[in-house]
This record gives sequence, structure tokens and C-alpha cells, in this order.
Amino acid sequence: MKIAIIGLANSGKTTVFNALTGDTAETTTYSSGQLTPNLATVKVPDPRLDVLARMFNPKKVTCADVQYIDIGGLSSGARESGGLPPAVLNYISGADALLHVVRAFEDDAVPHPDGSVDILRDIEAVDLELAFSDLAIIERRLTRLNAEIGKMSAKEREMRIVERDALVRIQAALEGGAPIRDLDLTAEEERLLRGYQFLTAKPLLLAINIGENQLKHPPTVRYEHRRSGVATLCGKIEAELAQLDEEEARAFMDDLGITEPARNRVIALSYELLGLISFLTAGPDEVRAWTIRRGTPAVEAAGVIHSDIQRGFIRAEVVAFDDLARAGSMVEARKHGHVRMEGKQYIVQDGDVCHFLFNI
Repeated sequence: MKIAIIGLANSGKTTVFNALTGDTAETTTYSSGQLTPNLATVKVPDPRLDVLARMFNPKKVTCADVQYIDIGGLSSGARESGGLPPAVLNYISGADALLHVVRAFEDDAVPHPDGSVDILRDIEAVDLELAFSDLAIIERRLTRLNAEIGKMSAKEREMRIVERDALVRIQAALEGGAPIRDLDLTAEEERLLRGYQFLTAKPLLLAINIGENQLKHPPTVRYEHRRSGVATLCGKIEAELAQLDEEEARAFMDDLGITEPARNRVIALSYELLGLISFLTAGPDEVRAWTIRRGTPAVEAAGVIHSDIQRGFIRAEVVAFDDLARAGSMVEARKHGHVRMEGKQYIVQDGDVCHFLFNI
């Protein structure tokens, strides 16, 4: 799971990266066509693991994780000079989702590239750059398809017509201001378009980066697109919190009236935007969260642990976390009838505690 952190220059991207990852990275550099991004993998906060750890007393506890990539600042005029630089585009295209840091704080020492802070203008500027990148890909592909489609076999031509029609529809949507993630695409269209790695098709989370003086009255931002979300955080404070131990961080948050680090919420939202959930395994050796896509059947979830378990799958012993937590132990959960036996096609739910039986 890779999430690219993007945004205009001086929006605080690297500060937010440090807040999310606990790193002390310097601003990314882009020169001579080369980009040196900051990369870090962070654990997805999951208090359910703490409950299971107390219950099973395992040798280790393993969280799900997500990787963040801090990419250099985007220019609001990139489309006028040929689009996003290839090195920047390569990192963004390879990400599973985007985290767009939007500046809301005022700081005379850190001038805004456009002179003044304007949240909606900056959101629109980056959206336009992403859309322009997608449109450039579509235009090149349509030119090639229209030139070659008449020379194809009947079967190939039929498939490429579906692709062309989908591209034309997407092109119209983008030109009208709608990202690709807002469109209803058929399964065949999604399959044909998957390889393009369109930027506006990726889930996107806006991180509104506020100043300390805005903590009590943060700005309200609406961003009504599918597979999108909005989170507000003070990157500067969160980066400081990330460097403190638990006791110091709690005292700091109490002084500021903060109930929990905003980074926990941002990390969890990033995970959810990707359509991901966690199922859990628990025993004396390890308590662990495993990442799967929502809607995954049990036999495929078993394969996330090991391919042998998927190949020799017999059944899954499943108990919902809430039921197990209330029961206090697997023995009590069984007594109350909370433990179920499920087959291959059972759709694993978030928080299911699973034990897979298999034979190879």
C-alpha cells in the first residue's frame, strides 16, 4: 500500500510526512530531472490488537502498515509547460492513493507561491494538474486507437471499441471538472483502463494543514467526490508530537486540548479510502492484523497468510472481534455460540478473528 503525499510548494508536505511517520526528513529535492522522495512505512493504529494481546499474551504483535511517499511540490502552472515532470509523475502513478496536503496556515516566514492562502484555489489547482495529466494520456491513446482500430481483427476491434468509448466518456468528464473516481465504470472498462494508472481515478484524501491558532476553529472544507475524504491537522504540532514518547505526548496534547493525534485519524482514513479492511489472527505466538480488500472471500484471505493455506483450505473458524472481546476468551466465545465455521466463499468482515483449517 503506497500513498503519495502531494501538494503545492510550501504547503507543509514534508512536515505532514514527518507527522505521519515519526521521521525527521528534510524537504524533498527535484533537480536535473531526478527526484529524491522521502519514504517511510507506518503502522495502522488498531486498538483491537491491544485487546487481543492482553487476552492471548503473544510473543509479538504485528500491525497492518501503509507506506507514505513524500513527493516534491507541484506547480500550479505545470500544465502550461508540458505537464508534471516525468520523475514526479512516475512516483504518483505508482501510488495506490493520494494524500493532498492543502495549506490553511498563515506564516510570513514561509510565503505562499501565489502570494496568499486560499484553500479552495489550491485544491482546484492541484485537481487541474492531475486532470491534465490524465487528459494528455487519453488524447495520445485515442489518436493511436483511431488510427489502428480499422486494421484490427473483429475480436480485437470489438474490445478496443469498448476501450475507446470509455476513454471518450472519461475525457468528457475530465473536461467538465469531474475526476475519474466519480464515474461508474463497468468491470470490463475498469479492466481495460487499469494499466493507465490514471491519477484522478486514485482515492484521494485532502489533509488541510492548519496553524496552531486554528486548532479551536479549523476551516470547514467540503470535497464531494467519490472515494475521497477530508482531514484537518496541524502538521507542525503533529510532527512535534511524533517525536515525543507516550507520556510526553499525552501531556502536550492535554495542554493543547487535543484528545488524540490527528495522524492516527489520517492513517486510518488513508487505509479506508483504499477499500481495505483488517482481519485478525490471534494465538500464543502472534497477534496480527492482515490487510485485505473489502469483499474478499475466506479462501483468498487465507492466501494472504500463506499460499499453502489457500491451496489446502478446508474451512475458517471465525468470531467477530466485538463478540470475542465481550466473551473475554475463545472458550467463552464458543460457549456463547459466537464462533462459526465458514466455507471458502464467506466474505471476511473487518475485525473478524480467523483461524484457518487446511490440509495439503
